Amino acid sequence: MADIRLAVSDSVATITLDRPARLNAFTTAMGEELIDAFDTCDRDDGVRAIIVTGAGRAFCAGADLSAGGQTFVAPEDGNPESFRDGGGEVVLRMFESRKPIIAAVNGPAVGVGITMTLAADFRLAVEGARIGFVFNRRGIVPESCSSWFLPRLVSMQKALDWVYSGRLVDAAEAYEAGLFYGLYSPESLLDEAVALARRVTEHSAPVSVGLSRQMLWRGLGADHPMIAHRVESRGIRSRGASADAQEGVSSFLEKRAANFPDSVLRDTPDIFGVDLPVPPFRD
Repeated sequence: MADIRLAVSDSVATITLDRPARLNAFTTAMGEELIDAFDTCDRDDGVRAIIVTGAGRAFCAGADLSAGGQTFVAPEDGNPESFRDGGGEVVLRMFESRKPIIAAVNGPAVGVGITMTLAADFRLAVEGARIGFVFNRRGIVPESCSSWFLPRLVSMQKALDWVYSGRLVDAAEAYEAGLFYGLYSPESLLDEAVALARRVTEHSAPVSVGLSRQMLWRGLGADHPMIAHRVESRGIRSRGASADAQEGVSSFLEKRAANFPDSVLRDTPDIFGVDLPVPPFRD
């Protein structure tokens, strides 16, 4: 990998955007490498959670603008419907993740630098970070599925303010709006992210966490609670007879730590069916 780094320590994978000389500006190669990294993490039962952060003083300064005015010109192949937003492809892969994702925003996050974090389960930031949904100021429109995610994470009025104006937003305002889970010093940010990753996973069954992640995120797009009822009923039926469920109950009754045996890679059932299909990750 040229534009990112992937490291795993004590069940937590850390993906680092690694173009510090360019403030980790997003490239096509970076997008492809991020997708590969999330695929790798989903295949590894030793990974319980994923942290995404940036090298150097920035998280991500947005798209690499080295092509100047041609930066956002799509390749001409005669079929306008074939074009895919690269940031959107990354975010859609994050949405499908079977492991919780924490964005540790260690500095400025602008454009795709902030929109890629919207598919994370938690966003932690340094106190001095500034973010910007700057697309309208560049003559384009929101991307990375942010028009879907942002109004689900903050109020519609706040989302419209940030998107229409394209202004830079202080971390404190983003925290007050609910976009950030917490604000921390630069020295403590990653430690706090690792502590959160462990807190939300260490006592829970990995398969259950992965399914719960999908159930909650996908439920945001459901048009009736009956869809959730169907998915939950399939989940309870499938997991209720699992080795994990037997271990979870036994360990509780025996007052000991649980040792869940099931594999996210091998034992995750399809509980979504035709209601909310889950596309597989890439081979």
